[in-house]
Amino acid sequence: MSSHDRKDVHHPDHGQPSHPETAGEKARRKLQESDNQDQALEETFPASDPVSPFVPAKAPD
Repeated sequence: MSSHDRKDVHHPDHGQPSHPETAGEKARRKLQESDNQDQALEETFPASDPVSPFVPAKAPD
């Protein structure tokens, strides 16, 4: 699994993955994204602002 956000295009590891994502890895990633979305929603409730599912990557050393 990658150590940076998939949207972090300036990260040194950005590019083609070392191996294709398997169905199991994709399912786990989707579940984690869904859990992150649910947690973000719970933390902002009640509020009128929409939830942002983006989680920034850690800055490279």
